[in-house]
This record gives sequence, C-alpha cells and structure tokens, in this order.
Amino acid sequence: MKSTDDTKSPSEEEVTEDIQLEEAQATADISLTAENMDGDKRSQTYQPAKRTKFGYIKYVSLVVLTLQNATLGLSMRYARTRDVVMFSAAAAVLMAEVVKLVICVCLVMNESGSIRRGVMTMYSTVILNIKDTLRVSIPSFLYIVQNNLLYLSASNLDAATYQVTYQLKLLTTAFFAVVVLKRRLKKWQWCALGLLAGGVALVQLSSTSEKSTSSSSTLPPQSRILGFGAALAACFISGFAGIYFEKVLKESDISVWMRNVQLSLLSLPFGAITYLINNKGSMGDLLKGFDGFVWYLVVLQAAGGLIVAVVVKYADNILKGFATSVAIIISCIASMYIFDFHLTIQFALGTMFVIGSIFLYGYVPKKKDTRTSLSV
Repeated sequence: MKSTDDTKSPSEEEVTEDIQLEEAQATADISLTAENMDGDKRSQTYQPAKRTKFGYIKYVSLVVLTLQNATLGLSMRYARTRDVVMFSAAAAVLMAEVVKLVICVCLVMNESGSIRRGVMTMYSTVILNIKDTLRVSIPSFLYIVQNNLLYLSASNLDAATYQVTYQLKLLTTAFFAVVVLKRRLKKWQWCALGLLAGGVALVQLSSTSEKSTSSSSTLPPQSRILGFGAALAACFISGFAGIYFEKVLKESDISVWMRNVQLSLLSLPFGAITYLINNKGSMGDLLKGFDGFVWYLVVLQAAGGLIVAVVVKYADNILKGFATSVAIIISCIASMYIFDFHLTIQFALGTMFVIGSIFLYGYVPKKKDTRTSLSV
C-alpha cells in the first residue's frame, strides 16, 4: 500500500525512511511480489551494485555465447555429414524450441519462488496480457526460419566457412540498429563493418575452389552456392529479428525468461507447420534419426537461444555479433583436426580481416580532460 505522502516531493530523509520500511516489510512478508521488490526507490538505492552485477553478467554471457557458437557450428556440420540415418532439420529446430520452453518455465518457477506463483505469473503475463505476447510473434516466426536455414547452410559449407560467412549478420544487425533503434555508429565502426565484409568475401573466394572433404558416397551432394545463399538469408533474418527482439526486451520490465516463454510458445506452431510442410503433412517420423548426438545438438541450440537473450538484455546485438565472430578461430582450428580442413593463405587473410574488425569496432578513443579555471 502506498501512503498519501507519495504524491508529494519527498526529501532524501523521507525517501530513506520509506526504503527502510519497504525492506522491513519484505523480510516479514514472504508473499511480497516481484514488482514491489523492484520498485523505483529500491532500484535507485542499489543502482551501483546492479551496474556491477549486470556488467559481470554481460561479459560472462558474451564469453559463453562465443564458445557455444563455435561448438554449435562444428556440431551441426558433423551431425549433417555423418554416415547414419539422417534426422530432419525441421524436427531438430522444433525440439530445440520444446527444450527451451521447458528450461524457461523452470527458470520462471525458480524466479517466482514456487510452482503456484510461477503458474499465476505466466498466466497473467502470457494469457491475460495477450497483446504484449503477440509482440514477439514476428521474431518467433523469423527465428524458426533462420534456424532451418542454418541447418541448410551447415549441410553445404564446412564449419569454418560457415562460421565466417554467418558473421555477415553483423552488417545486417548494424543496418537494422540504425534504422529501427536510431543508433548512430562512428566512422571507425562503419570501417570495421566494411573490413568484415571484405574478410568474408575473401573466405568465400578461397572456398569456391576447394572440393568437399567428405569421403562418404552416401551423403547428399553439397552446393556451396546453396549453402552461401542460405547463410546470407539467415543473416538478414537474424539482423532484423535480433534488433526487434532487443527493442521488445528493453521497452518492458518483463524478465528475460518470461519473454522466452512467450517466444517459445509462439515458435512451436510455426516449427510444427514447417516440419509438416517438409514431410508432406505427416508427424509420424518426427524423431527419426535422433540419437544421443542429435539430442546433444538440440540442447546446445536451445541453450544458445537463452544465452543470446541474456546478451541482448544486458549488452546489445552488435556487441553480441562481434563476440560470436571470435568463434571462427576455434572453428578453424578444430576443423583442421575433425574435418581435415585445409587452411589457405586467402582464408587466413580473410579471417584476420574479420578478427581485426572486432578490435576496430570496439575501439573507444580517450576523452581529453577538460580543465576549468576552478581546476586545481
């Protein structure tokens, strides 16, 4: 209950007393809601601590996302080139959304403090506030299409080339950040994006002359043109969907996990429709070809979506994209041993351009100290 004094302009002492009263009530009343715990006064009191916490989450999530992206690219390539009964990419994307939904529901339950409170929170946020839930229908559909395109790209490009090519999403993300979020990039940031594009072009040119290293005759024929086209389409979809989802996340007080519950719930019908289209309207062979490695890949892909959500919440999409570009180094080294990948000078030069663009984009010039007549 808010007192009638809240309509007045309180002094610092009154604000301090109000905060102390709120803290006492929070200790005594275990049924205090999350909204009361995260009120404006409390956020102002603990703002420095929150900044430290958020900074820690931001950098840890960026490192984890980089490692996850490298592992995912290698795992997707290996899964699509094994001499076994091949699984459906659309089924893997659908199962990843199911796993992500289960994880997010558990996280919401934990965040709420009990199962009953978590169910009530999800009901009020997802069902009663249906207009807000429908806001994420656009990125939920786009992410389903993007993930299916990534499987198509990984089936036709080696892991290293796939990783480098997919970094073109930085260009599309920057474009949509400027158009949608009205974000202004510095001159050196535009130069970094140009350097990135040149590096990807070099990698693609070096790869066109390389033959597939797969020795199995049972694998379907691979087309680098198809793989590059799928990756390029996924880049445009990723850029728009990521910026749109970032805008939705940062314009509301809904938690990251609750947003992902909404996202996964709306993604399920889109994923099911995609699978039905690819399998002539039948759901009978949904889990055909699913073994332990495929389930590991599904969990890895689902975890990546959650890590991306944390990065988008506490960092931004362009920083996320540049962090993931570091994964190409891991992919290149691992591909030499796993897929007998041959590193050429042209490929190495293109990779250096991409890595160099990371440091150029992150460059922050030092500000000159401005001294006034009162400075000592």
